[in-house]
Amino acid sequence: MSKAQAEEFKAAGNAALQSGKLTEAIENYTKAINADGTNHVYYSNRSAAYLKKGDANNALEDANSTIAIDPNFAKGYSRKGAALHALKRYNDAIAAFEEGIAKFPADASLKKGLEDVKRDRDGPPPGSSRHTGGMAGLFGDNLIQQIMLNPKTRPYLSDADFMAKIRRLQTNPNSLAEIISDPRIMEVLGLSLGMPGGDQSSDDEGPIFNTNNKQESTTAKPSGEARATQKEKSVPMEEEKTEEEDLSELTPEEKRKKEDQKEAAKVKERGNDLYKNKKFEEAISAYDEAINLDPTNMTFHNNKAAVYFSTKQYDKCILACREAVEVGKANRAPFEERAKALVRCAKAYQKQGDLGKAIECCQEAQLEFYDKATERMMKNWELEKKKADAAAYLDDDKAEEAKQRGNEAFRNKDWGEAVREYEEAVKRSPNNAPIRNNLAAALCKIMDFNGAKIHIEKAVEIDPKYVKAWARKGDIEVLTKENHKAVESYKRGLEIEPTNTACKDGLRKVTSLINYGNSTMTEEEKMERARHGMADPEIQAILQDPVIQQILRDFNENPQAANQALTDPVIRSKIEKLIASGVVQTA
Repeated sequence: MSKAQAEEFKAAGNAALQSGKLTEAIENYTKAINADGTNHVYYSNRSAAYLKKGDANNALEDANSTIAIDPNFAKGYSRKGAALHALKRYNDAIAAFEEGIAKFPADASLKKGLEDVKRDRDGPPPGSSRHTGGMAGLFGDNLIQQIMLNPKTRPYLSDADFMAKIRRLQTNPNSLAEIISDPRIMEVLGLSLGMPGGDQSSDDEGPIFNTNNKQESTTAKPSGEARATQKEKSVPMEEEKTEEEDLSELTPEEKRKKEDQKEAAKVKERGNDLYKNKKFEEAISAYDEAINLDPTNMTFHNNKAAVYFSTKQYDKCILACREAVEVGKANRAPFEERAKALVRCAKAYQKQGDLGKAIECCQEAQLEFYDKATERMMKNWELEKKKADAAAYLDDDKAEEAKQRGNEAFRNKDWGEAVREYEEAVKRSPNNAPIRNNLAAALCKIMDFNGAKIHIEKAVEIDPKYVKAWARKGDIEVLTKENHKAVESYKRGLEIEPTNTACKDGLRKVTSLINYGNSTMTEEEKMERARHGMADPEIQAILQDPVIQQILRDFNENPQAANQALTDPVIRSKIEKLIASGVVQTA
């Protein structure tokens, strides 16, 4: 699909969104993304539709994709902040809005979003009487969203009995006593009250703690390529949360190690501040100091890589990312952190123009921790690489050499070898009409008429005045029993070169074949031929023309009017096609 079609899908999505048809809007935005996955606006619009529908997780994912594709698009940060706000990840939402405001200080939408999330964060907790009083507050409008976001309770939404009870509670909270015996209602009540219970895992990642205390805990953060892209432009690594520990029972060596780790975290913070102030060399020195104090933490290596990426020192960035991954594997760092380093490494390779290694790094990252944004980025790169490889393969001289080898094989009746050589020539010179004409001829010899048809149609598209291709096209259409098309192809060739022998002979033969077939075919053979013709979209379009329908009736009811209509060359051409296809039988 083309970018023009993608824009049409986007427009349809916008119209559906404005009309409140959220599912239809999402479907159209998805089609736009499938047609052009590099346009950040499509992800942004779909994020808005998801959020309006109450699907904050998908809204967040699309917001991250928006920022990943274009970090300088203000709405991307608004979408991300709004999705995180809906998920009640208030601190992350604030961080998203503040990151956007840092880039776009005059953006009113970002400022308003920041005010709203701060107000909700600092206001009464969910379930209080902030908007409604007593029990009614527990079963408010956000209850369904809470149920949907919890993996354990999400399946309950497909149970009609359960949903009826929920609607009853929302209408009449005092009916709780009558249905409290249902354990699912108890579970949802606990969820509404903010009590722990069930499987709380979701896209809302809490702090990550490493059981061997060799990696530092991290705050919640977005995943994959989007997170890496954001950090390239801001603080290179997440802030870390430290807690006071009782060191009294540790050996002197263990105490020293703990103290070094704490000191390393402080030095890293200093490095982050230097990075924010664009003092990149000093930031590198600070991270190196942190690495010397605590060589078991991959965070510091990853931060160095972020600095190198920002300063376009891609070789050093790649080396730092690889070191980060090795340290992470040796010290059992979270899989997501290792994937993050590999994604940054992939982006550095991409900046260097090495898409092959960039894709390999993405594949490694996906094995560590699967992320949809990384998958999309990798698919786009694979498409770019395929195009680049095809462009690099082009060589007219080598195409001509392959064509000559194909000609030799064709003369020797080595059809398989001829096809291979002509296909090689097409790869080397895809816009060479004579090569495609030769390939079509060879494919006919091995009975691959569909393949031959594809290449001969491409040949006449490349060079509409190439008479040999029109003659070959007519020959192929005769072989595929599309006589009406063959007639047209031969005529097209004769329009260009009226004395062309191949087109004249072909037209005479196919005309005789049509007339002879009408007189010698059995009724069953005629019906089969007509069915074959009816499968052609062009024949279907002709038959749907009201003028043609009237003329066909006139052949039986008013022959004089029908004959008069045939004086129009356009009408006559259409009727001849119907006759040639076998759809219309003549006496």
